[in-house]
Amino acid sequence: MSETGAEKATGTQAMPDWEKRFRAPRVSLPDWAEDAPHRSLFVSNATGTYELYAWDRETGTQRQVTDRPNGTTDGVLSPDGEWIWWFNDKDGDEFGVWLRQPFSGGPDEPAVPGLDASYPAGLALGRDGATVVVGRSTDEEGSTIHVVRPGAPDAGPVEVYRHRESAGVGDLSHDGTLIAVEHTEHGDAMHSALRVIRPDGSTVAELDDTKGGSVELGLEVLGFAPVPGDTRLLVGHQRRGRWEPMVWDVASGEESDLALGLPGDVSAEWYPDGSALLIAHGFEARGELFRYDLAARELVRVETPAGSVSGATARPDGTVEYMWSSAAEPPVVRSTSGAVVLDPPGMKAPRSVPVEDAWVEGPGGRIHALVQRPAGATGPLPTVFEVHGGPTWHDSDSFAAGPAAWVDHGYAVVRVNYRGSTGYGREWTDALKHRVGLIELEDIAAVREWAVTSGLADPDRLVLAGGSWGGYLTLLGLGTQPDAWAVGLAAVPVADYVTAYHDEMEALKAMDRTLLGGTPEEVPERFAASSPLTYVDQVKAPVYISAGVNDPRCPIRQIDNYVDRLVSRGAVHEVYRYDAGHGSLVVDERIKQIALELAFADRHLPPVAG
Repeated sequence: MSETGAEKATGTQAMPDWEKRFRAPRVSLPDWAEDAPHRSLFVSNATGTYELYAWDRETGTQRQVTDRPNGTTDGVLSPDGEWIWWFNDKDGDEFGVWLRQPFSGGPDEPAVPGLDASYPAGLALGRDGATVVVGRSTDEEGSTIHVVRPGAPDAGPVEVYRHRESAGVGDLSHDGTLIAVEHTEHGDAMHSALRVIRPDGSTVAELDDTKGGSVELGLEVLGFAPVPGDTRLLVGHQRRGRWEPMVWDVASGEESDLALGLPGDVSAEWYPDGSALLIAHGFEARGELFRYDLAARELVRVETPAGSVSGATARPDGTVEYMWSSAAEPPVVRSTSGAVVLDPPGMKAPRSVPVEDAWVEGPGGRIHALVQRPAGATGPLPTVFEVHGGPTWHDSDSFAAGPAAWVDHGYAVVRVNYRGSTGYGREWTDALKHRVGLIELEDIAAVREWAVTSGLADPDRLVLAGGSWGGYLTLLGLGTQPDAWAVGLAAVPVADYVTAYHDEMEALKAMDRTLLGGTPEEVPERFAASSPLTYVDQVKAPVYISAGVNDPRCPIRQIDNYVDRLVSRGAVHEVYRYDAGHGSLVVDERIKQIALELAFADRHLPPVAG
């Protein structure tokens, strides 16, 4: 095959495919202004760093909005399309303030003067700048919500909500008179209740599924109806053991159960005229879309290719735009009109290999794992168990440059949707409590046994790897299953659970109290049982750890404590620290980290027997 002109000009013909997948320009699903739908906002890595971009669909003009050394991804368009709000933290520490910039360009300015820096906890912007609702979280104050009403006698931010437990802004009604709040005042950070308040803080309505039953159930805000004077709120609930939508009229209290009959988790958003819902259904690691007509109570499929839909939005003209990919095919923003919505210029990401499904009987039920192997390869292969973060997340049949890099280097990759993962029902997600980490590793062990006995994986060349919660499970697995793994690769992990608890952001403290049943002082035995530091002296495999020095989720001090123990016993390990937070938004940095992991595994895995 001949080289293209673009390849000759850039020299990319010599670049390995795994690196091209990281460098190829990507775009997110564009957000659009509700009252000016031709104005959009999206994220792209076109410059080598993920930043926000404005797009005027009428003129075709695109421009870069933010430009920071460590990137920017959190941004919101005002409903009139006149302003772009973006969150300004410091080098990935997630602690900062909202700034805003005119859509057409210009200097940034403080969006909410008078509010100190905090962790973000939701943002809702009213029409014509009439009402702004800002959710905040700090270690000292807990959760607060402030309302700003320009032109009011006191135009500064007014606090309308405060609580020590986690809470955040869900949405603001079309006319700006109702604010939906998600809160966990009951103390269970995994299951939110809802409160609707007025801009003066007075309560309009409450919805709480955490009380009165044998189990606590969660609720989530999906959005107010986009119609003037409409008091309907779209709500996600778990009353039938999985996430489903319903419509709650907060004025009358009427709840309309949709009962769609879909087997997986279901989310939804309004069509712009409020007459229908765009339904997103996730089941067994795949995604699909439907349109649900509220008057006719009719569910109609929105045709999408097989794979995963990672985001979708219904446009005013009735078309649906969605982000689609599969394990083999790179992501693309498509429209039901048949067009590709955004096709960034430049190098295209090479394909990878399709994913295979594996269902394995485990101690808590059937476990779903996703398997990729080099094309035409037969086992046993060196195998990477790539463990997802969250833990309330799941791996899917979607494009991922990291696993594809391992496949390119001759490895099989196994990704396990362990207990705690979303997408397999509430009981599966909620199974983690108290024996945190150990439960997930039981499921990973069951899939590991299947991978070996099936002939896929070489038992002497198994790599345990992951980032965030996956990094935590990697370190915990190396200590509790020391004979099972040949190499461990942990990115931004929890390593010392007690120190992590004391140093992390308040919202994560609340989650840890929920998962473990209290603080380290109240349930020390549970924290000890779930902490990688407890088992560090049992680790046999070489360990590679990467960590962001500004990480508020898995702070650096607790990682240093773990590394100090490795050093004290002369354990084989490497540590890479970088100047960012919980991961990096810089493409070169991501490539560097993957290259370091590949090299570490290559150096330390035993040679093929015979």
